[in-house]
This record gives sequence, C-alpha cells and structure tokens, in this order.
Amino acid sequence: MAKFIGGLTAGGDCPGLNAAIRAVGKAAHSRGMEVIGFLDGFRGLVENRTVRLDMSKLSGILTLGGTILGTSRDKPHRMPVGEKGTMDMTPLAVDNYKRLHLDVLVCMGGNGTQKNAYRLMKKGLRVITLPKTIDNDVAGTDITFGFDTAMAIAAEAIDRLHSTADSHHRVIVVEIMGHRAGWLALGAGIAGGADVILIPEIPYHIESVIESLLNRYRQGKRFSIVAIAEGALSVEEAKKKENSSSEKEIQGPSAAVKLARQIESLTNLETRVTALGHLQRGGTPTPTDRLLATRLGTKCIELIEQDVYNVMVAVKGTDCVPVELEKVAGKLRLVPADHPWIQSARLVGTCFGD
Repeated sequence: MAKFIGGLTAGGDCPGLNAAIRAVGKAAHSRGMEVIGFLDGFRGLVENRTVRLDMSKLSGILTLGGTILGTSRDKPHRMPVGEKGTMDMTPLAVDNYKRLHLDVLVCMGGNGTQKNAYRLMKKGLRVITLPKTIDNDVAGTDITFGFDTAMAIAAEAIDRLHSTADSHHRVIVVEIMGHRAGWLALGAGIAGGADVILIPEIPYHIESVIESLLNRYRQGKRFSIVAIAEGALSVEEAKKKENSSSEKEIQGPSAAVKLARQIESLTNLETRVTALGHLQRGGTPTPTDRLLATRLGTKCIELIEQDVYNVMVAVKGTDCVPVELEKVAGKLRLVPADHPWIQSARLVGTCFGD
C-alpha cells in the first residue's frame, strides 16, 4: 500500500528548506507515496492546517529562500493558546497524525525541532528529522543545511566592510548569529579575513583583544575587523554565567556593542558596529546547500521505503546516514578548541582573545 507522509518546517527559517521540501516531495512521488505539508511548523500539526504537496506545489521552489510551508517556534507540549498562556497540545498533534493515517512525520529543523520530534516519537508517532540551521550546531551530523549560505552572506559582509573600515581608519565590530555555538562567526571570520574572532566556546580577555588591535596599529595597519558571535563572552562574563543558577539572559547592550565601547575607550580608535541579523537567514541558498538539502531529503524517502524511522538523516563524511533521534535530541555540537579551523586561523595571525 502507498505510504502517507506528513512534513513540516519548524524553528527559524533558513535557505535550503524549500530545496529539502522539494526533495522529499519529488522522491516520495517517484516511489508512489503521498505527501502533505503542515503549515507553520508544529502549530499546523496541532491545528490540522495542511496543504497537499503535489508536483505543482514543488515546481520552481529549489532556489527560493524561506519555506513555502511557513514556520514557527511553537512546541506541541507548551503551545501559546490565547489568554490561557501555554497548554500541552500534544494529544491533538497525535490525534491529527492518526486521523490523517500518516505513516511518518518528517520534521525539518534545528535543535528545538529535534527535541520536539523526539517528544512526539515517545508518544507513539513515527518521525524522521532533517538537520537544518545556520548555526551548524545540531549534534550527530557533520553539517546542517542553511549553514553554507549564511556563512557566505556573513563573509561577503565582512569583505564589504574592509573597504569602509580602511577608508575611515576604523575598527569595525561585526555581529554574527550564534548564541551558543560559534561555527558561523568562525567560518565567516576566517573566510572574510577578520583580524579578531570571538566565539562562545572561547571566552576572551579584553586585554588580549586590545593588544592585538594596537599591534596592528603600530605595524601601520589602518583598520581592523572583529567578527563576534552573538553569544561570545569575556572570561569574567563566562565565570558569572557558570556560577549563576538562572538560565535567563541578562538584558542590555549586545556583546558587539559592549565590546565596541570597550575598544574605543581603551584604544581611542574609532569603532563602529554592524549587526548582520536576519540578513544571514534570508535569500537564495547556495548550490552547496541546495545539493545538501536534496541529498538529505531523498535519503529520507529511501529510509521510509526501508521502514527505518525515529532517526535523523545525518551527514557523515561523504554519506547521508540515519542516526537514532534519542542520540541527537537535547544535544549541541559546539566548536572544539582544537578544531582545524581554529588551528588554521591562529597560524594566519587571527586573535581569539584567549
């Protein structure tokens, strides 16, 4: 009998989602399977809002950014419901899955999506996930789709900032996405030739950063570029966070703004901040991300055909392989201190503030 597949995209949007939707849908149709999409992530599953992903819906979306299904950060077990606050809507999600006679639910998303899919798995749903996030921090896979495009956008921004920084003899601090993982700031910083790269995994000493910038000035360099991840912390801030029992983020200036103020105060070098923000998540996916999303999506259908469920389709070397979802959910892939990218960056003179 033909298999019926449900699909959704959840969490933050990113380039490559439509390529993945297309790959899942087209590969499924080629195997005689039917696919429906849930609108706006897990909320669509709870509210039973669907669209049939026939070939006409899949045509022409390979190069489009964003997601034709829409997305949200809503979680079935804690979903906002009007004035009532949040409620556990998991039973509704399970009922809709059964009512539609689905054989499997394909969830495309990052860390939050992996956890939500795992919760549904424990309630009896069969699920398969695809790793998507510009942060590249999903455990169990070498890379996530969306990362390459975001890194290219951030690197191009750094490229463009070189000329204005040079013209005005300024230090420019570029804020790049990444609250807990520094892959994006690290990759874009190296590719863009940033002089200082600050990431969450390596707490920095402001004295080290200042000395690096002043050394460039003494050598006759007229400008400097600092690439900083949103979640980068000084050594002092990291210790406070480690000793704090609260997970709540402290409100106030961003890490980039605080750093820029310190640099200007301690060096008298004119300093400016550029926050790339959601620019990094938008636009046309790179060929690398289109290829990756297509490979992950088609592998997903091959696994469904083989009755392999409750896994994430991961990249391992040159292969796409299933990884048990319980080994992925709730885990982060952070930048190791001895990662080859960091070693290469140090050898070309990049300062990490440590």
